[in-house]
Amino acid sequence: MQYDTYLGVRVSPLTYDDILNQVNEMIATNDQATIFAVNPEKIMTARQDDELRHLLNNATFQIPDGVGVLLASKLYNGRVKERVTGVDLSERLLGLANDKGYRVFFYGAKEAVGQKMQARLQERFPNLTIAGYQNGYDDDPDALVDRINESGADMLFVALGSPKQERWINDYRERLNVSVIQGVGGTFDVLAGEVKRAPKITQKLGIEWLYRLLSDPKRWRRQIALPKFLLTLLFNRKQSK
Repeated sequence: MQYDTYLGVRVSPLTYDDILNQVNEMIATNDQATIFAVNPEKIMTARQDDELRHLLNNATFQIPDGVGVLLASKLYNGRVKERVTGVDLSERLLGLANDKGYRVFFYGAKEAVGQKMQARLQERFPNLTIAGYQNGYDDDPDALVDRINESGADMLFVALGSPKQERWINDYRERLNVSVIQGVGGTFDVLAGEVKRAPKITQKLGIEWLYRLLSDPKRWRRQIALPKFLLTLLFNRKQSK
């Protein structure tokens, strides 16, 4: 696969359908795929964190979850043509599991959030087989790995926040018998209805980040990563000319 690379971090220039098609093939052949979201905040952190950069680049799919990555692709005439958000991809993977009979396992978030999420998902996807759930406060990873394997899960969604979830997936992926492992951050809260997504119009316009900032001004420290990322790219581009 050919990748775009921004400040040392790979980004997969694939669409939702591209990823779903490859996931189907991997499940059929018992191969394994890891999926990590890439956004300006992670790229700026990875620029100073060699371990995180290695974890991201070592994944099967680094999805462009952030308008900043799309803008970077336009700036550098890259291959990334559309956003692939972690929330939307996880929902499409769950839809695929519902249609194909794949088994799913969830790990992360608070117990109450996990239970509410499962109830809502069963309403949305009546044929979805939830093989198991474990909240994010488990302190016995060996027993958890055994439980996931015994569940017969095809897909595993890990919601521990970044970079904890990337580290956990990297540490245990070789021992896990699942075909698809996605790090999903706060997605369980969204699927449970605890956190509302930005209106569709802001998502289409690429200003979901602005909606989040206005809804929760305390996020400004995180949101400042976007202008820093774009300015760093512009500076590096000028330096290379």
